[in-house]
Amino acid sequence: MSRTDNGADPRTTRSLRTAPPTRRGVLAAGAGAGAAALLGATGAATEAQATPSATPARTPAPAATPLADLAPYASYWFPDSLPHGAPGPGISWRSLKQWTPESDPDLAYNTATVPLAARFTPVPPNAGARTGQARISSLVSFGPTAQNPSQGSATADHYALTHWAYLDELVFWGGSSGEGIVLAPNAPVVDAAHRHGVPVLGNIFLPPVAYGGDLQWTRDLVQRDALGRFPIAEKLVQVARTYGFDGWFVNAETDGGDSSLAARMREFLRALRAAGGPYGLRTTWYDAMNSTGRVGWQGALNQLNQEFFEDRAGRVADTMFVDFRWTPQTLAASGALADRLGRSRHELWAALDMESGGWNSSVRWDAIIPRDRDHVVSFGFYRPEWTRNHLTDRSPGAFHRADDRFWTGESLDPAHPAPEGTWRAPATAVADRSTVTALPFACAFNTGHGERWYEDGKVTSDTPWNHLGLQDRLPGRRWVVETSGARPSVTLDFAKAWRGGSSLLVSGPLSAPSVIGLHCTRLPLTASTALELVHATEAGTVTVEVGVATREPAAPGEPVPYTWLKAPVQGSGQSGWRTSRVGLSALAGRTAYGLAVRITARGNRAVSWRLGALSVRDDTARRRPAAPSALTVDAAARQDGKASVRLSWRRAAGPVRHYELYRLLPDGTRRFLGGTCGTALYVPAVTRAGREPAAAFEVRAVDELYAASAPASTTLPWS
Repeated sequence: MSRTDNGADPRTTRSLRTAPPTRRGVLAAGAGAGAAALLGATGAATEAQATPSATPARTPAPAATPLADLAPYASYWFPDSLPHGAPGPGISWRSLKQWTPESDPDLAYNTATVPLAARFTPVPPNAGARTGQARISSLVSFGPTAQNPSQGSATADHYALTHWAYLDELVFWGGSSGEGIVLAPNAPVVDAAHRHGVPVLGNIFLPPVAYGGDLQWTRDLVQRDALGRFPIAEKLVQVARTYGFDGWFVNAETDGGDSSLAARMREFLRALRAAGGPYGLRTTWYDAMNSTGRVGWQGALNQLNQEFFEDRAGRVADTMFVDFRWTPQTLAASGALADRLGRSRHELWAALDMESGGWNSSVRWDAIIPRDRDHVVSFGFYRPEWTRNHLTDRSPGAFHRADDRFWTGESLDPAHPAPEGTWRAPATAVADRSTVTALPFACAFNTGHGERWYEDGKVTSDTPWNHLGLQDRLPGRRWVVETSGARPSVTLDFAKAWRGGSSLLVSGPLSAPSVIGLHCTRLPLTASTALELVHATEAGTVTVEVGVATREPAAPGEPVPYTWLKAPVQGSGQSGWRTSRVGLSALAGRTAYGLAVRITARGNRAVSWRLGALSVRDDTARRRPAAPSALTVDAAARQDGKASVRLSWRRAAGPVRHYELYRLLPDGTRRFLGGTCGTALYVPAVTRAGREPAAAFEVRAVDELYAASAPASTTLPWS
């Protein structure tokens, strides 16, 4: 995906690369090291023990397995043949053609379980944000190709993407010639994206020759069997369906092919789409290989690459990622060609390179999303995780401040954008979306990482963590604030939380009541519907009201018409947290289109106020969720009073948001070890408590309102 180009005709020139590319060097070098340190591995084990599995699909660890080797990682492969030589440390070379679910020891850890949610488009908060026009794709590297943890890790320093409302597609970017070139996304990313209605694609990266690419891997990918079928296409569909993600991004950048290979690639894409179509899988093609079989980045949809997008027989790929070489003229021509083909021009992603410059990047925005006319095409961010990577202070709070600026703009308010500079934030041009359509609904403002883990305002683990699968459905438009006075600061804060790792903090002088817009919803209200807030006032004195909108604004940019209801405090809770409950029976029979809070300070003083949780539910008798069962230690490695452990369990009956795993200490204290939406979790470091004979574990199912089930239990003997 390099932009190095000597301008030669790709039909006659052997290669467009006149010098080794400078981009993606970390991928080419083999970024396999480092994850073990994040997971807390302590070196080689002197003992390993495997407990018989409760189900045949689980594979116990072999005897004498090193402690770190029990860690499950996201899957990556070569299509069929493997490189020459031997892989580097921490790297496993695997053939996708030989993969089967039954032979996959990490399957339970890499399987996403949250279904892709349906979503709707509310009326945008400003007149510049368009509905039904440009959308956004993102190519994100969440970690290295090799040793990318399957289920989060023990650090808060993580790209915890939360601005899903503006995304239409996420690509799990990575791959290298020294590790593997077909990547399946890990489960936490897929579960978080699906909760917000965003499809996730695995990545097929056929590297440039300068990065060690081998044309044999391209031939392997598009091989036919004796019956004329494409076995790798069938494997790719099987992987996506088994792991629970939504399709593939195909990036063929290995030069040296011919028109015959290009024709085979087109047939492969058609086979991939045909096999995946019945299951809702999608394919995105990257503008690299063209119809000559050579790599010649066009920066456009044109006659040289059209056949990979649409040919005479119809659709070949669902979308195309147009290379960085685009110009205003080539994008205009691309949109016009898509129109003539009967395709949406917004199925073309114009590539924007964010890797080194982020919001400082020079982008010709009017070529993509002009203010004064319809959007020309959609656009795709390459490596927007710059918002984390460029920081010196990579604490969660600093990251989210930077990420909010990237997506919302310098004003940090999509309804009141700052005067336009060189950066055109997505929130100012693209309408946000939401998946909040059914009761019960709850949000604890948990971003999927944190410095500690909180439950009911108490710290139950002081270990930093990340796991995107535990992320809440956060407000999509952050943060819309309406006030006639000074605008307070509104941030996701990690110093204190009600549940998870973070809370919503409103701070600063309040010279007038301030309305903070929260979720856009489509919630049916009944006579028994109630809204509940858990909040804490840390400075100043405030009164709190809740806003429920029973209709949408008349037009984009108009304020949301909330109905305001007092939120009486129902006594003190843990660590200063209080609960306010508001019955919504007066709105029965209507639909809630939006939720907000209005804060008024007494004496117009500076305040510090936290919102720890918000829930809307029918206030009927509540039942605890059903408990999981058969909690099992599948494998364990011990060394010097420490152990790493693989555990799994059987899914609880009924709806489950996620599962939480705890260590039960001899004094009766429960310590949070981790959570997942699936039914297997790896614990990298369990330390023996005194002379306890065995470590005790409990797992609980958690529902949408964060109620926990009774536990399933097991133990790990220390001898």
